[in-house]
Amino acid sequence: MTLADGLNYAETGATRRTPLPEGYHHLHVRVHVGHGPAALETAGAAITGWAVHRASGARVAASTARAEPGTSVEISLGVGPLRFRAPCRVIWTAYGPDRIGFAYGTLTGHPECGEESFLAEAAEDGSVWFTVTAFSRPARWYTRLAGPLVPVAQRMYARRLGAGLRRLVAEADTGGTGGPRWSGSRHPTTG
Repeated sequence: MTLADGLNYAETGATRRTPLPEGYHHLHVRVHVGHGPAALETAGAAITGWAVHRASGARVAASTARAEPGTSVEISLGVGPLRFRAPCRVIWTAYGPDRIGFAYGTLTGHPECGEESFLAEAAEDGSVWFTVTAFSRPARWYTRLAGPLVPVAQRMYARRLGAGLRRLVAEADTGGTGGPRWSGSRHPTTG
C-alpha cells in the first residue's frame, strides 16, 4: 500500500519492526491481560473482531467483521459535534499460535498520520500481554494546536484499551459470573 492508496504516511508496515521511523512520536504500551491459551485466544478475538475498541467506548465501522489486510475501519470517539473520526486501513495481521493482532495505518482525513498495532502475545511462562505500538504526528490543525496533549491522550487511550481487554478476558474466563467457568462434561452442581 502506498500514499496513492489513501494512506497519509509513507512508512507502511513499520510497526512490525524496530526501530520505529524517526520524525514521529512513538508509543509503546504493554499490559498484562491473562494467562494461558484460552486467554490468548479470547484476547486475540477481541482485538481482531474490534471488541477491544468498542469496550473502550469507541464506535467502530469496519468493512469486515475481523481484521484482514485492506479492511477499511473508522474509529470515532467523542460526542456529537465533538466526535473525532479516524479513518484507517488494516496494513498487516498476525494470526499465529503465540501472537494475534493487527496494525492499521491512517488515511487522509485522520487527525494524525502514522500507524498503530494491537497485539496479544503469549510469553514463554504462559502470561498473555496486550501491546500497543504506534508512531504518529499531527495531520490536522487541531492536533497540531493540541501539541503535547495528543501523545498524553494516545497513551491514556492505549491504557484504556488494555484495561478493557483485561476485563473482556476475565469475563470470558469466568463466564461473566465472577467465578471460574465450568468446562467439564457435567455441571458441578446440577450433575
